Amino acid sequence: MKKSFVFVANALVRGLVIVVPLYLVGLLLFKAMSSVAGFVRPLSHLFPDWVPAEKALSFLLVIMICFLIGLAVQTRQGQRAHAFAEKTVFERIPGYAVIRGLTHRIAGDEQETVWRPAFAEIEEGLVPAFIIEEFEDGRYTVFVPSIPTPFAGDVYVLESDRVHPLDVPVTQALGVIAKWGSGAKGLVAAMEGAGRASHSPNVRSGPRIHGQG
Repeated sequence: MKKSFVFVANALVRGLVIVVPLYLVGLLLFKAMSSVAGFVRPLSHLFPDWVPAEKALSFLLVIMICFLIGLAVQTRQGQRAHAFAEKTVFERIPGYAVIRGLTHRIAGDEQETVWRPAFAEIEEGLVPAFIIEEFEDGRYTVFVPSIPTPFAGDVYVLESDRVHPLDVPVTQALGVIAKWGSGAKGLVAAMEGAGRASHSPNVRSGPRIHGQG
C-alpha cells in the first residue's frame, strides 16, 4: 500500500513539474495573442469564415515578435537595451530575477548565479538546496525545497562553510527532490569530487543527508 502511494504521488509530482510550466507558457501565449488580435483582425477578413484566421495570424505575430526580440538581444545595442529595461522595469517586478535565474539555469546557462544547486548543512544533516544570492562577506541565501515539491520550502542565510555548491545541472537537483531523494548519491559524488579536487577543508562527508518534509 505504501509503495503504491509513493508511486502515485511521485507520478503526480512529475506531472505537475511538467504541466504547470507548460500551462503558464500557454496562458501567457493566449494573453499575448489576445493583445495583438486587433492588429490582425483586418487581415483575417480576407480569409474564408471557416478558417480561424484571427487566432492563426495572432499566433504567428506573437511568434514573429519573439523571434525578432531574440535576434535583437543578440546585438550589442539590443543587449544594452535589454539590460536597461531589466534594471529600470523588469527587476522591479517581485520575483522576476529569481524566475529569470531559474529559467536560465534550466536552459543550461552555467554563468547564472541564481538557483545554483548546493548542499546546505542544516542541524546535523546535508540538505539539497539552491543558492539564491551571495553576500559580499561570503554568506549565502539558500532555498531549501520541501520533499517532493521543488518550489515550496524554507529560506536560510548561512555562512559559507555550511554551503557546498554543486557542479551539476539544476534539472538533476530538481529531479532528486521530486523523487524523494532518489539519485542523491550523484549529488554527493559531485560534492566529494569537488572537495578532492580543491582539497577544501569545508567539505565533509560526515553529516547525513535528509530533506525538508
